[in-house]
Amino acid sequence: MIEKLQHKYALSRQGAVDMIKACISVTCTNIVYMMSAGILYTLIKDLLCNTLNKDRISFYVISSVIVLVLVFIMNFIQYNATFLTTYRESGVRRTTIAERLRKLPLSYFGKKNIADLTTNIMGDCAMIETASSHWIPELIGAVASVSLVGISMFFFFDFRMVLASFWVIPVAFTIVITCSGAEKRAVRKNQAVKLDMADGIQECLESIRDLRANNAQDRYMEELDGKIKKVEKFALFTELKMAVYVNSAAIILKLGIGTTAVVGGILFAKGEIDLLTFFMFLMLVSRLYDPMEITLQNFAAIIATGIQCERLDEVLSHEIQKGSEELKNNGYDIVFDHVGFKYSDDTDVLKDVSFTARQGEVTALIGPSGGGKTTISRLAARFWDVNSGKITLGGADVSKVDPETLLSKYSIVFQDVTLFNNSVMENIRIGKSGATDKEVMEAARLANCDEFVNLLPDKYNTNIGENGSELSGGERQRISIARAFLKDAPVILLDEATASLDAENETAIQEALSRLIKNKTVMIIAHRMRTIAKADHIVVLKDGVVAEQGSPESLSGYDSIYSRMTKQQMISQNWKM
Repeated sequence: MIEKLQHKYALSRQGAVDMIKACISVTCTNIVYMMSAGILYTLIKDLLCNTLNKDRISFYVISSVIVLVLVFIMNFIQYNATFLTTYRESGVRRTTIAERLRKLPLSYFGKKNIADLTTNIMGDCAMIETASSHWIPELIGAVASVSLVGISMFFFFDFRMVLASFWVIPVAFTIVITCSGAEKRAVRKNQAVKLDMADGIQECLESIRDLRANNAQDRYMEELDGKIKKVEKFALFTELKMAVYVNSAAIILKLGIGTTAVVGGILFAKGEIDLLTFFMFLMLVSRLYDPMEITLQNFAAIIATGIQCERLDEVLSHEIQKGSEELKNNGYDIVFDHVGFKYSDDTDVLKDVSFTARQGEVTALIGPSGGGKTTISRLAARFWDVNSGKITLGGADVSKVDPETLLSKYSIVFQDVTLFNNSVMENIRIGKSGATDKEVMEAARLANCDEFVNLLPDKYNTNIGENGSELSGGERQRISIARAFLKDAPVILLDEATASLDAENETAIQEALSRLIKNKTVMIIAHRMRTIAKADHIVVLKDGVVAEQGSPESLSGYDSIYSRMTKQQMISQNWKM
């Protein structure tokens, strides 16, 4: 049961145990509340039968005090079991999801957008938190307590009155259950249009400058407005569909009052039940059906929450990349041995790729766009796992090494730089946690950052805005390169690392790189031939295969792809208006 609860509601083991405790505490609380009705029944019976004496009065006083104490105790226990434990579990769930996301292969993130993942961590967790603290324990507690009371009443009262009062409850729940499939489909569609809207809003915020530059903001806002109205439309549709079933079930519940009155009236007229019993059942149904109507609404909400639970369970159950936390390597040569790779669409990206990037050398990956250059750099760092063949680092199969252990040996500079809304100093320090200010500034100097940092208002303590919005593209790129210098890892991967730099700064970075790469393995992805002019080994990729490889001199000696690319770039550089 515990494992089923864990998967169904995306809970930890302790969270599943706490949910069971919460359901039991709500059941006990409901039964305690019903005890007062039993005391009232016997009191009225004593009054009608004129059997009330001092002993009976003492019994009622003591019983009332005991019930009050029990109500206080059970409410205290229920509050802790349903709310405090749920909030603790919610924190555990968010942390667990964050940890899980950290260990998932990057191929997973290629299928998800940021809006979807944000909804996972914030929206879905909040919804399940509400379900765990309010809906589920209340539902289970109500059903359990009503069932226990109904069964016990069979033994103490006329079973016909019990059936007349309780038959509507399973019928009402059956009506709501029958809508579960339709409700889940509606909620799933509603979730999809919400994510589409969130994605549109985020895209608008990120691309507002481009939209304004192209006078496209009005057209884009019209499309976004359409997405927002679509969310409103589906929200109303989903609520209406749920309301039809829940209200139909509520109407059935109300029929119970009628059947209780009719059956009770007939039995009372025949003298088969007394007036007190008739009155008690009428009071019971008048007090029972209103809470049960709320319980039906909770039940419908729990059914809808199943979508959020499925989404979270998908993250928590997704296979993670595992491996040894110890890297047993001999040096840092990167070897691609007949590597094949394809993304989820089954299109081959790499086919039988073999080459070696040697330690102490610069290996350049070039070729037409879409040839697989960036994919190779990602596979080398185990962002994805290969479909065939093998990649080794110093003889160690990277697919057998824990990703975090492996990445501790890599310094990576992407073409698209990610910076944080913090100071220059802290943005560079990400390359090496705990680095001193002196180490950070030395790395910045090597990356040619000090030139522009010294012109900032607070120099290295200047806040650079969200994703480095206060800096130019070249300045952002240099901060990213400074991180790689600071980390000082034995393997360096540069994916168009100098693409945003002018010729002067590119030359400075290349000079710094030449000092950095001593005894290190360097893989550079570049389109500018001048960037790789001093590379030791060049691998030319075309259509996912190694079309040619060798030193710049050997590839320049004949009509190769490399030599043609070099000539074409020289022609484009010399072109004038």
